[in-house]
Amino acid sequence: MLTLDILPEIEALMDKQGVNPQTKEHLLKCSRFHTFSAPGLLIGVYMTEYALELLKAQPDEILYAVSETHKCAPDALQIIAGCTVGNNRLRVIPIGRFAITINRKSWDPEVEGVRVFVDLNKLKQYPIINAWFTNDPSFDHHGNVMPLLDEIFIAGRKILSYEKVMVQTEIKKKWKSVTCTMCGETVPDYLAQGDLCISCAGTNYFRKISI
Repeated sequence: MLTLDILPEIEALMDKQGVNPQTKEHLLKCSRFHTFSAPGLLIGVYMTEYALELLKAQPDEILYAVSETHKCAPDALQIIAGCTVGNNRLRVIPIGRFAITINRKSWDPEVEGVRVFVDLNKLKQYPIINAWFTNDPSFDHHGNVMPLLDEIFIAGRKILSYEKVMVQTEIKKKWKSVTCTMCGETVPDYLAQGDLCISCAGTNYFRKISI
């Protein structure tokens, strides 16, 4: 397990491969936030930095992002780009592709953005990353972890490609508060199903227990 207590070893790998100071700072900061240096998180750092550079984003600029996976990449976007679920500037769409898109704020229905993704053709040049990324049975999740991180630091952005895209924006909805007739709690009207909240209507993630 890539717990935080081995961060000094991982930092030594970064130094060995000449990771630049800014990227190193992002890698370490994101690892602490994520609670461990997951390979996908490290790749997500390179993806986020690359997208910001391509977008020519300014420091502290208000940006919006989409992650096409719920694994690892969203944390890099939150720490580096300041796009979080809580500030409503990060959407996680569970398509399953390891890709992100970043765009500027816009009041138009669509806005130009930059999509960065792991390029499978480029990945073939890095056999350890390729075996891990494609979930190849030959990948040793115990013995190959540190060599995997080392190869990620060697590869950096070389396994990534990008494309310019038009992103559909989410217009902020006007809403009013309504009270669910079953649970008695309030929700925005656009999230209600008739006179019920969606939880009471059947989309529930928990089961009540007796106290």
